[in-house]
Amino acid sequence: MSDFTSGFWSYYIAAIALVGIVWCVWLLLSQRRIASTQAKASSPIATAADTGHVWDGDLRELNNPLPRWWMWMFLLSCIFALAYLVLYPGLGAYGGVLGFSTQGELAAQRKAAEATQHAIYAKYMRMDVKAVAADPEAREIGQRLFLNYCAQCHGSDARGSRGFPNLTDTDWLYGGDPDTIRQTITKGRNGKMPSFAAAVDGKLAGDVAQYVRSLSGLASDPIRVSRGESTFKTTCAACHGSSGKGNQALGAPNLSDNVWLYGSSEGAIVEAILKGHDGHMPAHEEILTPERIQMLTAYVWGLSNPGLSSPDGASR
Repeated sequence: MSDFTSGFWSYYIAAIALVGIVWCVWLLLSQRRIASTQAKASSPIATAADTGHVWDGDLRELNNPLPRWWMWMFLLSCIFALAYLVLYPGLGAYGGVLGFSTQGELAAQRKAAEATQHAIYAKYMRMDVKAVAADPEAREIGQRLFLNYCAQCHGSDARGSRGFPNLTDTDWLYGGDPDTIRQTITKGRNGKMPSFAAAVDGKLAGDVAQYVRSLSGLASDPIRVSRGESTFKTTCAACHGSSGKGNQALGAPNLSDNVWLYGSSEGAIVEAILKGHDGHMPAHEEILTPERIQMLTAYVWGLSNPGLSSPDGASR
């Protein structure tokens, strides 16, 4: 009801509900009275009115009164409906005497579940993230959380796909230390690669792409590389650095390694230059409790530090 812009619709729905129940009661009683009257008028012996419909010569349709048990069941159903509408929401914006709402029920269930889980998570909240990552039970909890909340984008194996980073390597857009990972999960990220179509044309973008490919040792045309280098340093170096090693403070990727989020072909790089990219990592602070964020942080950190997050590695 909160989506309605006028209070009229609340009264409109309430009126339909109440009129519908009253009409059902009236219809039941009026038709029973008519049937009884017709039965008495037709014959002192007859028990039901004759509708006048006859089939197969002697098969006659009668208008029998409703059984008393059925009538009372119907009336009790109407009374139950009225009582329900008094106790629970249903009459427009009226919330009911009991104040029940599905949103409130969900909040209560969530609070009860969190209280139950608190005992499980409590010990891990007192531990360092790296120590949590080394705990086998904590890794199992983190994996289940990851599969529920993160696998849709990063994949069940956390190796990502086009446009979604691989979380199992050591290449991080914003940094791979526990505090940064926690910040990413909690607040999300918005990685914006602007379009440079107004600054460079397709041919020059291709030369820049050749230079970018040369930074990571990929096959490239030396002549086109020399033409694209100056444009890169005047247009792209502000974010990616003069050597193309990126800037984690901005989320600008390192262009000198062999990790490519959208592809390393000339066409893919030209598309990035001319059209840009808009990467969005949603914030989870409204979805996950601090305890769950702690477990996910430890699990994700452990994915790229398998040696350090193992029991042997954590003890060193």
